[in-house]
Amino acid sequence: MDDLEAKSAGGIELACDLSEGAAQCAASNLLDFAAQLAGLAEDLKELAAKPIEPVTVPVEPDS
Repeated sequence: MDDLEAKSAGGIELACDLSEGAAQCAASNLLDFAAQLAGLAEDLKELAAKPIEPVTVPVEPDS
């Protein structure tokens, strides 16, 4: 292997390392997002269990 091939192979390894790091970061972000969605689902479940109470608004007659 000459110097050019060695440099090229090093670049491929670096690209693979970067690609692997990006994939791990993306997976971590997806797990965080999934956890946030699960929390949101729990919040929505709690809200859905609460009854909706009507709000009365006083209306003043026109003068």
